[in-house]
Amino acid sequence: MNCEIFIGFDSREAAAYEVCVRSIRNHCQKVPQLVPLLEPHLRGLGLYTRRHERREGRLWDVISEAPMSTEFAITRFLTPLLSTTPWAVFCDCDFLWRADIQELLALADPRYAVQVVQHQYAPPEGIKMDGQLQLNYRRKNWSSLVLWNCQHPAHAPLESWINTRPGRNLHAFEWLDDSLIGDLPPIWNWLEGHSDPGLDPKAVHFTRGTPEMKGYENIPHAEEWRAVLASVRGSQTDPATSDARSHP
Repeated sequence: MNCEIFIGFDSREAAAYEVCVRSIRNHCQKVPQLVPLLEPHLRGLGLYTRRHERREGRLWDVISEAPMSTEFAITRFLTPLLSTTPWAVFCDCDFLWRADIQELLALADPRYAVQVVQHQYAPPEGIKMDGQLQLNYRRKNWSSLVLWNCQHPAHAPLESWINTRPGRNLHAFEWLDDSLIGDLPPIWNWLEGHSDPGLDPKAVHFTRGTPEMKGYENIPHAEEWRAVLASVRGSQTDPATSDARSHP
């Protein structure tokens, strides 16, 4: 299937982004278009106008009255507006792909507006990753990997919601009727530290912290993640030179 892959980019997580991109490429017979979601670029296009602040060293979303753990916390919901293909995938940058993404695309079902792994995930609130707050909210981590049916008419409210609604409403897919949210097998968004350790994941999500962060050096699939990072060291690309789309 012809499809675009949108990847969240955070300036503090360049290594994670590079591992995500390389691991996708390593397993694809036909590499899809990979598009980094660069927040300053999206602001420049006028697509993203939410007010952010820095409070106590953390990025803060004024509309949500809550901290943002990444720069792409909300920009991910621009995917169906940005995509030039009928179907698209969004994933956080802290993913390690272990299978051809075409296998995921083969699960696309036009009955649904989105398809996600419907986690029952409620970690204790506290600190995660590089000092970011771990917050609980409805349907947490559902939006960390999304198979988007970009042309579904139910997405029409998104253009206004993205810049006006609290993040918790967006992450819970509240612009959609629940019947339009399809389920994906958990192997496509396997949460390190939460998902069934007996599964052989096709996509590992290091949601608590990637293996170069202190305290996460020896978590499952860390060696595999570091091997991919080693393969890109010395030839890292600037995401700004990737396909940072200039179309609305």
